[in-house]
Amino acid sequence: MTTSPPDRAARRCHNVLNPLHSTHYFSPDLAPALAEVGVTDRRAGYFAVRAAAMGRVEAATVTATFYNFRPELVAAHLPAVWEQASPEQVLGARLRAVDATLRRLLGQEALDSAELVEAAGLAQRATEACAPHARPLYAAHARLPVPEEPHLALWHAATLLREYRGDAHLALLLTAGLDPVEALVSHTATGKGMSPKWVLGTRGWSQEDWDAAVGRLQERGILDAGGELSEAGLTMRRELELATDRLDAAPYTHLGAEGVARLTELATGLVTTAFTNGAFPADMIGKD
Repeated sequence: MTTSPPDRAARRCHNVLNPLHSTHYFSPDLAPALAEVGVTDRRAGYFAVRAAAMGRVEAATVTATFYNFRPELVAAHLPAVWEQASPEQVLGARLRAVDATLRRLLGQEALDSAELVEAAGLAQRATEACAPHARPLYAAHARLPVPEEPHLALWHAATLLREYRGDAHLALLLTAGLDPVEALVSHTATGKGMSPKWVLGTRGWSQEDWDAAVGRLQERGILDAGGELSEAGLTMRRELELATDRLDAAPYTHLGAEGVARLTELATGLVTTAFTNGAFPADMIGKD
């Protein structure tokens, strides 16, 4: 008999699995793998690897499902990238890059360990309870085959759990009345997400777009005069995460309290090693 995990345990588990998925976006192994199939532009490569599971999609689909990218930036690369490489080629290149990245960041001893096999099994078991309804990015990735190697199977499960939670979170951003830039501004104000410099450098928005969103949030009382989250803003962001937890509960309830605690422990060890070995830029997180 399994027991449901305690409050926020699922979020803590997600928060250590998600970086294992994200490492390849910042990896020096991704660009060469994509170049082998004909994709040489870095931004086009990002849109391609994350969207390829949905097939040969147009810019509008990616703008909708990714949510916080400037539409003109997406349209500059899609659907043109599919003339350079098919979605199937991109998915193959992505998996090769993930393989190289995790081998480099984790080391062969970790890849050969019983603990990694255990983590992969637990993460895959959690995904058994994910349902595709109203979760387009999750549903697209869920149709892909599970890789045989344990480190890639773990990455695949982490990807499913990331997109499952992310799809739900976007619906809640709409409920909260946060447009794409407002969502980014309010999230970076928590100090837990990408810094504004990184957001502006990757999402395509201008400083003018950012400043206008700050003004709108100040008018709503979400940010104070100094651009920090007000009490109302802190409450809004906290309620957003709690509501996301509720919509993201199924896979972790299925895994049970003991399984969630064990997966969190195992993933924490792996992601700590990845961070130590330079998985992410040092200045990526924070308020600048």
